[in-house]
Amino acid sequence: MPEKLPANALHVSNRLVALGVTGEVVVLPEPAPTAAAAAAQLGCEVGAIANSLVFDAGGDPLLVLTSGAHRVDTARVAALVGVEKVRRATPEFVRAATGQPIGGVAPVGHPAPLRTLVDTWLMKHGTVWAAAGHPHTVFPTTFDELVRVTGGTPAEVT
Repeated sequence: MPEKLPANALHVSNRLVALGVTGEVVVLPEPAPTAAAAAAQLGCEVGAIANSLVFDAGGDPLLVLTSGAHRVDTARVAALVGVEKVRRATPEFVRAATGQPIGGVAPVGHPAPLRTLVDTWLMKHGTVWAAAGHPHTVFPTTFDELVRVTGGTPAEVT
């Protein structure tokens, strides 16, 4: 693990260790606020990036971990979680729900567990990269591990 992780990334790293995740947090030289930016720095397919998208599902936060190669079908997601509509959360809503900034939201390390959907498309990749609490940090994982550590539900979200 790098000596100097930003505070949010250190918190996420500690949570990952507690959850038995073996992949370590990697600090990228440039911010990776998009899947394309992360994939370019990691030298992987954009589809192997697990975007952490927070939605407002009737006032409750909903985390959707989706392949960077896709756009989330919000009508499908709303039906999956049993609400009339989901909408992209504001930066303030994201920070309140996750304690992390947009562009760096990790699948874990939030103040309270978040209802989570994990895009089944991510199964196509042996290694999946997810944000680690800060726009400069990511960690390697797998689809099955994401489902396990988040308590998430595998779902078709596109």
